[in-house]
Amino acid sequence: MNMSEFSNLVGLSSHTLRYYEKIGLLRNIQRNSSGHRVYTAKDVTWISFVKRLKETAMPLEEILVYTRLRDLGAESLPQRQILLEQHQENLRNHIKQQQKHMTALEEKINLYKCGKVG
Repeated sequence: MNMSEFSNLVGLSSHTLRYYEKIGLLRNIQRNSSGHRVYTAKDVTWISFVKRLKETAMPLEEILVYTRLRDLGAESLPQRQILLEQHQENLRNHIKQQQKHMTALEEKINLYKCGKVG
């Protein structure tokens, strides 16, 4: 698929996709005979994973570390697992913090509903 189709499918602008390619998040993108990028289902799967990491607040620098490890193949599986486990723990802590914020917000809203806030 071409860049426009890929961009629409994955929900990222062509500018972002070119940037990801430039910094090494998207690698080995094929080109057709006229030099235009051609994306595959593997690229969709990969960029979907990258988006999920970003949406769960993994810094771009860490995603790049994961990308470089991925390029090393099977020998880097333990390091990739550790990186993802660390991110998982960070995400758990973030969710706990957000749950505390939600509870505090709900308590404040209930004060308004009960007319106890003037």
